Amino acid sequence: MTSGGAIPVEREGLRNARRVVIKVGTAVVSNSDGTLALSRLGALVEQLQDLKEEGRQVLLVSSGAVGLGRLKLGLSKELVQNTANVTDRQACAAAGQEVLMSTYGLMFQRMGTTCAQVLITESDLLSRERYTYLTGTLERLMELKAIPIINENDVVTGGPSVGARVFTDNDRLSALLASGADADGLALLTDVDAVFNKPPDQPGAERIRVYKPDASVEIGEKSTMGRGGMASKIAAARVAALGGVHTCVAGGFDIGNIKKVFSGEDIGTLFPASGRPNKRQRWLTFATHAKGVLTVTDSCRKRMIDSDGQDGGYQLNISDLIESKGEYGERAVVEIKGQEGGVFARGQVQMSSEEIKEKIAPQGADGMPVITFNSSHKVMQDSECVILATI
Repeated sequence: MTSGGAIPVEREGLRNARRVVIKVGTAVVSNSDGTLALSRLGALVEQLQDLKEEGRQVLLVSSGAVGLGRLKLGLSKELVQNTANVTDRQACAAAGQEVLMSTYGLMFQRMGTTCAQVLITESDLLSRERYTYLTGTLERLMELKAIPIINENDVVTGGPSVGARVFTDNDRLSALLASGADADGLALLTDVDAVFNKPPDQPGAERIRVYKPDASVEIGEKSTMGRGGMASKIAAARVAALGGVHTCVAGGFDIGNIKKVFSGEDIGTLFPASGRPNKRQRWLTFATHAKGVLTVTDSCRKRMIDSDGQDGGYQLNISDLIESKGEYGERAVVEIKGQEGGVFARGQVQMSSEEIKEKIAPQGADGMPVITFNSSHKVMQDSECVILATI
């Protein structure tokens, strides 16, 4: 609320959110020595129970397993913080996840609520089938009045990444889940009170009340306890907002901030939600890797952007293509770019790169593909394509 008690109009989306995701990082759930911050965890569980009793559906994304496992296994902090020690970190995750979940389970049980462990890998998002199973399972758990407690499955992940990653920390994971699970609100709780224009311990640092894409933010050092930093939280919050989720980055050491965020109070930094794309578009935009690139004619690019997906405007035929790059199979996700300029769309193809390259027509004197027997062959259905927003 403002000083006059009124709820800022831009915060109404969070106040009215019926399905909410709360993400707490390692620095929030743990003390500086790596032990569980039991008083904060207890307060967190009470706050989530209050949200549930208000009639909201609640999902929790919680970090902290690796640090707890380190203590249980007697390993040094320096050893586990070194990301090159993959197997040690995975062993810590295995030992620590049990501690984390048993603690949550006992606390929620005392409140009369059931919680459920959900461990996720990147493959669960990259596969359209597994993504659908995942979101369906979360939906069913909430129907059964349970609170899903979600974490990356660090026991089988966490090794050196090859190429781009869909998510590299729980900030991004929480954004992807909030969007995929049709959440209305997301609270990213961190070790600072909000997004500031510069590190909050520096002179002249000011809280950014409502984040805008052109905001100027000077990023400081990332957290020493987890994998994410402020840059990670900003990027995650923008993904969630573009997926139609009202998002707030706020301080997590005062667990009472959860209630304040979803009461519409003016705390933290708000990332207002954009219009929500459909579920397939959200998956294509945020949860996939492109295996290749299709270059289309300028007229095709204009048609796709101007059509807004109406009347088959996103459909691609062989006659629309200038070039195909990369090796990929049927149903692969590819990026789409114009003859000039960058990538503007993404979608799933109906034929392999080999078939497409065989069918693409030679260019005439005007640089346009020559009409051939193959020109009308469909490369991509309009329902399987999305125009990309700037993240």
